Amino acid sequence: MINNKLMTRLLKFLWRIGESWPWLGRKLNEFAINRVVNVCRHRPHPWSTVHPYTSWTSLTDQHWSARHLPPKKQPAQLPSSSELLGLFRQQDGKQRLSDKSTLLFPAVAQYLTDGFIRTRMPQAGEPETVRLQNTSNHQIDMCPLYGRLPEQTAALRLKSETKGERGRLKSQFIAREEFSPFLFDNGKPKQEFAVLDEPLGLERALDRVPERREELQAHIFAFGGDRTNAVPQVAMLNTLFLREHNRLAGEIERMHPQWDDERVFQTARNNVIVIFIKIIVEEYISHISPLVPYRADPSVAWNAPWNKPNWITTEFSLLYRWHSLVPDAITWNGHLYLLGETSMNNKLLLDGGLRRAFADMSSQRAGRLGPFNTAEFLWEIETRAIEQGRLAELAPYTDYRHYVSLERPQDFADISTDPRVVDFLRKTYRRVEDIDFYVGLFAEDLVEDSPLPSLMLRMVAVDAFSQALTNPLLSQYVYNEETFSVPGWAAIQSTGTLWDVLDRNAPSDQRGDLYIGLTLPDWMPSS
Repeated sequence: MINNKLMTRLLKFLWRIGESWPWLGRKLNEFAINRVVNVCRHRPHPWSTVHPYTSWTSLTDQHWSARHLPPKKQPAQLPSSSELLGLFRQQDGKQRLSDKSTLLFPAVAQYLTDGFIRTRMPQAGEPETVRLQNTSNHQIDMCPLYGRLPEQTAALRLKSETKGERGRLKSQFIAREEFSPFLFDNGKPKQEFAVLDEPLGLERALDRVPERREELQAHIFAFGGDRTNAVPQVAMLNTLFLREHNRLAGEIERMHPQWDDERVFQTARNNVIVIFIKIIVEEYISHISPLVPYRADPSVAWNAPWNKPNWITTEFSLLYRWHSLVPDAITWNGHLYLLGETSMNNKLLLDGGLRRAFADMSSQRAGRLGPFNTAEFLWEIETRAIEQGRLAELAPYTDYRHYVSLERPQDFADISTDPRVVDFLRKTYRRVEDIDFYVGLFAEDLVEDSPLPSLMLRMVAVDAFSQALTNPLLSQYVYNEETFSVPGWAAIQSTGTLWDVLDRNAPSDQRGDLYIGLTLPDWMPSS
């Protein structure tokens, strides 16, 4: 512990020096990223969820999720998921709020993971084991915006060779603001969008408020992702990148009037993907890091031993279920709404506009990630996550601590300093070694200056860097001005935060002195 603190302080001190010495700054960034990724084995993983052993299928068929650790048979007498829900339920109806994160943080986390962590949902008559499969492209490819399949991308494109329209995504203007088209017309899906994935959970959300069914359905957007309409703060992010795509397409077309619709579109798409990756590394990962602000330097990965093809793991799809970050109620446009009232409610985004939406999410504190803090609206999802881990026969929590070079807890008191957590675990599990992966993730204390606990922070950082910086668009012979065009390359170099993108894509009369960010403006690091 002392060595880790000393290392952290040393790196922070060197980082301050590196801000004035670019060469040193690049070397420190490379060292810090490699230090994070090298805490565990690199891809390719020997196992996937198709077999409990290594096979050709487990090494090649990406319809099945990969595994960090092989499956492990669980003890016969584990507590039920309903018993374990007690660790997640709020106590006394009070939710603790984050000391560091705004509501924009969980919004970005949901938007990011909904794009490439895609557990397959069982259809009628299918066994539960299909949840061990996924429908992911295994890349940060902005599929919430562009769709995950070529035919979906085609349906979302304007496809026009008319001057001033080349390379654009379909859109509409409401009160002078650009949004995606609506999916429904008079209660029926538009035929042009028939190939899109149906919005996940839409019918259930509409059934909860039958008196507002028509209003909510009428404002569902035609998005590439089936989860992107889930809440307006996620639709907000997709709207931002829709505008950025069409803005870049316009600049690229003006710079290259001889280019056809296809080339303008593909070039703008390249740019938006890389701009998003830069934001993920430089704003999102830097937010969760207790150490230093990272830089999205693709050269770090070019010769790194961890630069291997991406493959989403079943563990990653579980550890990102950050339900306690979502508060019981959210303020939109000056009005407070209970969490359930925001489900599939894009009218909240439309009424206030994009800049107001970002400002609202940046002015409110997220929930505090951890035990006894999940809103009742999400309790069922917590139990399903525990059951998902058992369906996949994940190794216990202590094995994953060891896997990422953390100490194995020997006693329940080694997991948390909160006596309520220790007491709950001791009464529920017979042994520390029996604790479920998902339960242990959220039972731990938060890391100082981070919104995440230890094991989760390690695993998120490993996968984030090794999946983001290995994107094909960031590879050595692709990452250049020719791939992205002159205006696109300039946009990439000048972008590191969501504010950078928002400021060039919101109406000029909405521009003001607003704070937009993942970190609370008054937050200060401990040292």
